[in-house]
Amino acid sequence: MIQAPKQSNYIWLVLLFLGTVYVLNKNNKQPEYRSIQGMVFGTLYTITYQYDEDLQPEIEEAFEIFNQSLSPFYENSIISRINRNEEVATDTLFQNVFERSIEISEQTDGAFDITVAALANAWGFGFKKGEFPDSLTIDSLLQITGYTQIGLEEDRVVKKDPRVQISCSAIAKGYAVDVIGNLLSAKGITNYMVDIGGEIVARGNNPKSEHWRIGINRPVDDSLSINQELQIILQLTDVGLATSGNYRNFYYKDGKKYAHTIDPRTGYPVQHTLLSSTVMAEDCMTADALATAFMVIGMEEAKKFIARHLGIEACFIYSDENGELQTELTPDMEKYVVKR
Repeated sequence: MIQAPKQSNYIWLVLLFLGTVYVLNKNNKQPEYRSIQGMVFGTLYTITYQYDEDLQPEIEEAFEIFNQSLSPFYENSIISRINRNEEVATDTLFQNVFERSIEISEQTDGAFDITVAALANAWGFGFKKGEFPDSLTIDSLLQITGYTQIGLEEDRVVKKDPRVQISCSAIAKGYAVDVIGNLLSAKGITNYMVDIGGEIVARGNNPKSEHWRIGINRPVDDSLSINQELQIILQLTDVGLATSGNYRNFYYKDGKKYAHTIDPRTGYPVQHTLLSSTVMAEDCMTADALATAFMVIGMEEAKKFIARHLGIEACFIYSDENGELQTELTPDMEKYVVKR
């Protein structure tokens, strides 16, 4: 009569213990990683994140808001209305890109410049397709090119000449990566990678609990984006990364190759041996803009720029005197290399 209650109490305590362990394990279980893909800005995006909800609808909505502000292909976007000289108030997205663009234009002595739009259009690389320009046309367009010709007064863009056109294509995609990254961070997500057409922000760890592995494409002529051969693989986290190159967007005329990188100071596509520049920075917007600027100024000047600015690293791929591909990395970039 005495033993039965003790045995019953023992069983009850075991069940209580097991139940507590189950609840604790359930509460401590980490969310699975999710990976979503889609199209935006005419390119593919891939976003991998650790969270227990599908965020693609919210991300797609953020992209739409972004396009309404900064896409020159949206007729009623803010940037399109500014280019038509309509009276329009800018939003925070536009202002952030505009202000950072002016800062980087000043730092690079105009090698990066969002007023290059008219020249890019004339060469057939912009949001409007022009005819192959002659020298007189270039000279004329240079008169309305230059970051000092525009400004932001409160929430309005002011132009010195109404013919000035702006394009944020060399910085906006990087900023979009940051915007989505901030959206994920605001939800408490600490492990994610956002990739929009090769512009990337990585935070925390990947599903293998390692830093994220990111490949840099081998820069061979590839206008159809078929080639996926990698030149180098990096492993990193908590940075923004962007690549600019002349191996996809180009054309040939009279046997000469014309690539999409236009020097805003001369009005002509750049002609040098640098094939691609990949820039690492604290944020992707800065990396995106500097990757373009470095393609304009070339590798040697880019290395001098990096030596003067903390927090900027780069990987350059260029063609040597024998036409062979060579890779050069800034010293602090070397430590992220896991495969060549």
